[in-house]
Order: sequence, then structure tokens, then C-alpha cells
Amino acid sequence: MNDSPKQDLEKAAWVSPSAQLFGPVILGEGASVWPNVVARAEMAHIEIGRRTNIQDFVMMHVGFNLPTIVGDFCSITHHVTLHGCTIGDACLIGIGATVMDGAVIGSGSIVAGGAFIPEGKEYPPNSIILGAPAKVKNERDNSRANRFNAHLYHRNALAYARGDHRAWTGSEFEAWATELQQSIQTDADLD
Repeated sequence: MNDSPKQDLEKAAWVSPSAQLFGPVILGEGASVWPNVVARAEMAHIEIGRRTNIQDFVMMHVGFNLPTIVGDFCSITHHVTLHGCTIGDACLIGIGATVMDGAVIGSGSIVAGGAFIPEGKEYPPNSIILGAPAKVKNERDNSRANRFNAHLYHRNALAYARGDHRAWTGSEFEAWATELQQSIQTDADLD
């Protein structure tokens, strides 16, 4: 009997038609996958948390029997490579960063653009990580700012699903963003 996870995209807010998802890729509620993402899960699964966005040209792959797990409210920005690693909740992985097999990024962290996270390296929650090889430069809880960014992408994904490519403009957007900032400060956005 095969107990491995199956591909599950049903709860996603939007998956770009140009995204290429192979094997057991599981998308959490409200997650989004943007143009030209490639996710390959041959011997383990890839799991994306709720309201997490996987932005344009991200490459995700599993390690040898290592899944790739990304928590809730994360932003995996353009041209990132994730390979058999674990990303905690409310993280932002900067443009062009690489996170290798067995690495763990603690919740509420930021990985700077271009950083290289070596195999098996673990970083505590609330880290600001940069360099190649990457090191913790500072500590600060970035979870609220990172959740705000994830909510922005969720709103944009819902708009893209409707064919609207201008979700981040206008007075209605500004009012929404102000209300969202207030709900994040009290953690009301986690419901």
C-alpha cells in the first residue's frame, strides 16, 4: 500500500498556468504559485503552507528522501531555489537565495537576497540571515511584516484568478492594507 501524499492544489488561491508541478505537491489554503515556478517531488513531497506565495521562477526540489516544507504566511521571492529544506512560518526568502538539503530556517526570519544556506544548517527563529555561506547577522521578529507581505500576495492571487492584474492600487486597496496592518498587530489575521 502506498501511503505517500498525493498532489493537492485544490485549496490554492491561484496557480499560474505556466507553473510546472510534478509529484506530490501540496498547497495550503490560499497559497499561490506564480509564473514559471518549477516544483519536482519525485521521492518525497513538497508542502506549501496556507497563504504562502511561491513567486516567479522559483525552483523547488526534494532532497534524497527529504521533503521540502514551507510554512504558513511565507514569501518565497523570485528566482529562489529550495532543495530538501524546511522553512518555518512567516519567513521571507529573498530574491535569488538558495536553501539546501536538510537546512532549517526558523519562523519569523528573513533570508537576504543572494544568500546561500548550506546543507544541514539550522537557523533559530527571528533570524536575519545573509551571505554565502549564510550567517545570522541579527535577530528580530519579522513575522508580522512577513505575514503582511503574504497577505498582499494572497489578495493579488485572488485578483489574478479573476483576471485582474491591478489589486495593489486605489483607495479601496489602501483602506484594506490599513485594516490588515491593524489586524496583524493583534494577530487577528491568523484566524
